[in-house]
Formats: sequence, structure tokens, C-alpha cells
Amino acid sequence: MKSYIGAIDQGTTSTRFMVFDKSARVVAVAQKEHEQIFPRPGWVEHDALEILRRTEEVIGEALDQRGLRASDLAAIGITNQRETTLVWERSTGEPIAHAIVWQDTRVAEEVARFAGNGGQDRFRLQTGLPLSTYFSSLKLRWLLENVPGAREKAAAGELLFGNIDTFLLWNLTGGAQGGAHITDVSNASRTQLLNLKTLDWDEKLLAAFEIPSAVLPQVRSSSEIYGEASLGAIAGVPISGILGDQQAALVGQACFRPGEVKNTYGTGCFLLMNTGERMVPSNFGLLTTVAYKFGGSNAHYALEGGVAISGALVQWLRDNLGLIQSSADVEVLARTVSDNGGVYFVPAFSGLYAPYWKENARGVIAGLTRYANKGHIARAVLEATAFQTREVVEAMEKDAQIALENVRVDGGMVGNELLMQFQADILNREVIRPVIQETTALGAAYAAGLAVKFFSGLDELRANWAVDRTWKPQLAEAKREQFYKQWKKAVTRSFDWIEP
Repeated sequence: MKSYIGAIDQGTTSTRFMVFDKSARVVAVAQKEHEQIFPRPGWVEHDALEILRRTEEVIGEALDQRGLRASDLAAIGITNQRETTLVWERSTGEPIAHAIVWQDTRVAEEVARFAGNGGQDRFRLQTGLPLSTYFSSLKLRWLLENVPGAREKAAAGELLFGNIDTFLLWNLTGGAQGGAHITDVSNASRTQLLNLKTLDWDEKLLAAFEIPSAVLPQVRSSSEIYGEASLGAIAGVPISGILGDQQAALVGQACFRPGEVKNTYGTGCFLLMNTGERMVPSNFGLLTTVAYKFGGSNAHYALEGGVAISGALVQWLRDNLGLIQSSADVEVLARTVSDNGGVYFVPAFSGLYAPYWKENARGVIAGLTRYANKGHIARAVLEATAFQTREVVEAMEKDAQIALENVRVDGGMVGNELLMQFQADILNREVIRPVIQETTALGAAYAAGLAVKFFSGLDELRANWAVDRTWKPQLAEAKREQFYKQWKKAVTRSFDWIEP
């Protein structure tokens, strides 16, 4: 019997390949960053061919760590940065332009134009999503409109569209020589082109966004065999799981029951609640999205609240201001002060996501006095993530009519104990970190493993989940509400910074 399962975790700033055993323990891991390209203010791009190279490199490096071969792997899953939009030539695999990253705001004027005919929620009934620069629909339309000849080639079937999951799968299963052009329902639900009820592309949406159906991948479940890898190091291994990164973390945290919640602290910060087979429309600024669909089982849905900038704010402090040398240094610097000194940092670098959905907001630092120092700035950077999470939690409780008892957390920032304690304090709820913190990659491995019977079912996956540490709230109620009131005041200062 094959002993291991593999997972490609293609994120916004780096790509990892991880190998797990049946107990969900990490056997091998390799990771490499890729370039963040900023051609203009508000534009964020990735070189998809660089991402493909990094993917191939980390697969080889992780296998070499333990002397593993393709024959040791039962299957491979893929999880990926969602919404990041790419178009490439069917005949060569060459992208027609850099990938447009989910954070990119170049289509802000198109958002306003589309919202002018029916409002920001004109497609929410079908898609669960408001009009925003965030999703793939208007990014894809921009590429077809602005790359010379792209629209004509797309209509003729010469171009292929996908988010990064689709591009990797296509290349790893043969590329121009018969690669599988497929996405799963969780990624498809982030394009704003999928009908949440039919779980397929919606002809009326395609017509509204002027997207030719010939460019679109086939929509499949999150857990089934899509094809076999042709890449040398993993040749012959089935690729049998795809999940968008946040849905993958939900699966990796074993949140399979309605009402279970996880929060992932990565480049952005994303809180998801499993709502079961029931789609819950949001009245409080959240997204209704597909959580996962395992094989022939019914799809499960989720409510999601997304914060655009969380870990990216720490990187900005490091790279743009030079206040720290490594991301881990932010906690050390923040601990040089006892509180935020009245300083609040609203990181609306790409506008505000849930629950506000304000494209024209921009980042502000409020409450500065001569007393404030770099320690206060560092503390405000960390607290911004916790404050934004509370806003999403409050919206989620209203929409779902469920009071959250605790929040399961994962992602790169959960090692920051100052942040985790403040998160518990400002939420007034327990924050729980699991033993296995690589939940995004693990979720992709679970999806792949279920498809090939490497895992027997959800009960086995639940049994793998265990608590590493729990943070309990320690902040007095009066202080908690004062901090939050000042945060809310700071947020309003970021509104309407960009004028039409």
C-alpha cells in the first residue's frame, strides 16, 4: 500500500509541496517564494511561469528530503490562491499576460460601471458575491479587452482561462499535449461566473461580463481523479483533489459540521463557517460560497468574511518601511510597549473587504502623537488583524443566527502569541490552535486522499484533529469596547479616499 499523500499549496507569496502520512503528520516539505510584481499603484501581478517552475522545484526538493519516489504517493491534491486570474495559449501554454492577483484593483472603474446598472449586489443572488475588484470575472474581462487580439482568440477557442489551480493541473497533466482543463466547485465559486444552485457556469453571467464559454475550464467536484501527473518526479501519480486555499483550510481543520468555523491568518485573513448543504445569503457584507463537494456527495456551502491585508501588513512593515528585518520580529517589537498608545492602523491598501466592500478606501494610521513610537506602530499592525476579524465574526453571527463559541485558527501568523491573545481578548472568545497547523495543504491532501480511498471518510479526518493551544480572553469588558470603538472610528477615516 502507498504510504503517503502529497499536496501542492500554491499561495500568494510562495509555493509549497508537502507530504503527509495517514495520521496527517508532515513527512516532508519544501517551499519557495515568487516575485510580487507592482507595475502601477493598485496593480498586483504574478509571473505564472515562475510559479510553475517553483512548483516543480519544491516537488522535487520535498521528495528528495526523504528519498521518496512517485510510487510512494497515493495521490496529490492542489490548493491555491483564489481569484488570481490567468489566460494562456492552448497550443503552447504561454500566458498572454501576467496573472492578475486577487488583491489587484485595476478594475475599480468597471466595478462602478457594472454597479451603476443594478447595484453592487446585482449578481449576488446567483453567485453569492458582490461586485468587487476581488473576483475573477472583471479581471478576465480586462485581459480580454486589453491584450491585443485576446478576445478574438478566446472566441475561437485558442485561449484558456483559469485560476492558478487550473493552470497547474493543466501543466502537470500534459499541458499542450492533452492537459486536463478543469477547476473544482470551490474555485469556480470565486470567479463570479458560477451559479451556486446549478454548480455550473451561468450563461446570463457570461453574457453580462462578455466572457466566451470556450475559455472556461470544466467544473468538477473537489475530490475525484482529474488525471495523472506527467511531470517526471511524480509521473503516474493521480491528481485527485482541488480546493481554494480558504476552503482547504476549512477541510484541514475538520470543520465538516454546520456552524464550525476556522480563521486563516495569511497574506489576507479569511473566516469561514460551514453552513452545510444550505446556502445562507448574507445581509451583513459576507460572501456565500461553495465550501467543498466530495465526489458524488452534495456540495457544502460556507459563509465567508475576507480581510484583504493581514500578514501582508507585516511584510509591508518589513519591506517598505524597514522597521523589522524578518516577519517574526514584529512580535518582539510590539512587546516593547504595553499597549497601542492610541495608534490604530487600517490597512485598506486594496480597499476594504468584508463587511464594508468599499473599493475607494485606502490605508490610514490614526491617533498619532509625539508619544507614539515604532513599537506602537508594530502593535497597531498586529491589532488591525484582530479588529477586522471581530467585525467579520459579528457579521457572521447575524447572518447565520449562530453564536460562535470559539474560533479555530491556522496560517502563518498563529505562531504570534501576542496576536492570538489579543484576538481572544477582542473577540471575548476562545481561540484554538490545532496541533497540525499546515491546514491548507492538509485540506488538499484530505480531498485527494478521499478520492483514492487513502482516507476512509470524514470520521478518520476528524480523529486527526487535536488542540495544540487555547487562548482565553483576559481583557476587561470596558477596555475591550473602548479599543473597538476607537478602531471603528479609525475605519471611517479610510472611507472615500479615492474620489470617482
